[in-house]
Formats: sequence, C-alpha cells, structure tokens
Amino acid sequence: MSAPSDAILVAGAGASALVVALVGAEPQRRIVALDISSAALDQLREQLGPAAERVEYLVADVREVELAEPVAVWHDRAVFHFLTDAADQAAYVDRVAAAVRPGGHVLIATFAEDGPTQCSGLPVARHSAASLAGVFGARFDLLDHFEHNHLTPWASEQRFTHAVFRRR
Repeated sequence: MSAPSDAILVAGAGASALVVALVGAEPQRRIVALDISSAALDQLREQLGPAAERVEYLVADVREVELAEPVAVWHDRAVFHFLTDAADQAAYVDRVAAAVRPGGHVLIATFAEDGPTQCSGLPVARHSAASLAGVFGARFDLLDHFEHNHLTPWASEQRFTHAVFRRR
C-alpha cells in the first residue's frame, strides 16, 4: 500500500477523466480531488460509481486549501491560468509548496503566451516555461516543459505550456 505522502492531488478535478483513470490504474494510491465546486465533485463521484470511495474530495479554493497529509504529485491542468493577479498566483504557490512533500512534483498545464486571452468568458494569465519558473522558482526546480496545441471539443486549438517542477 502507498504511504499518504505518495498521494496524487488533482486540482480543478471537476468531472476529471484523469481521476477516473488514476482510480483504475493506481488501486493502492491515495487520490485527492480538489475543486472549488461541490457540484463538479458530485458529478465525479457519480461517474466513479462504487470506486468513488477510493477518492478524497476537497471542496476548496486552491489559494487557501490545507491538506492533512502531504502529496507526492500536484496536477493542475487549466486552473492556474485563471489566477491573473500576482498575489493570487503567489498564494497558489504557497499552498502548493505546503501540500507537496520535498522531492515531490508539480505538473502544470496553463495557457501559453500565444494562447487564448479568455476562457469561459473569464480573463486568463498566459505563461511560458520561463514565467512559470519565475513564479514557482523559489521553492521548485523546473525539470521539463513543452508547448502543445490542445484541440477543444468545439474543434478550436488552444496553445498550452506544460511544465514539471520538483519541490526542493
């Protein structure tokens, strides 16, 4: 059985296909689904059916969340770019640093510098690997990064920056 510090946290889990896949692929690992919306987490529970009991659900703001146990991996696909204010970004990084054990990893995907300027009608921040390293750099080491064109369900492309960091 995995230790609690081997947990994977999925930020903005919503009705995440990733959480569903992790439940199937990592039967012994602690999985934490974090979302600001209880309705989104309820949809995830319903989607998981009987396997829903394997997931820890946290309804919280990523800038304020506090975990009882550290995690090995923090995964964020498309949450961080909604934080357009530097103070909100710093609060997010503080929470990630508190949540991820030393040696643990952060996987983040956010709109690239040439990505959309809005999502779901909201303004977004766009980042390069260098700008992400600037925000995370004091407590994390950038290990790898790449850019990717994401095809939306509406057949439009959105440019993303993906980065992997290790907690110092």
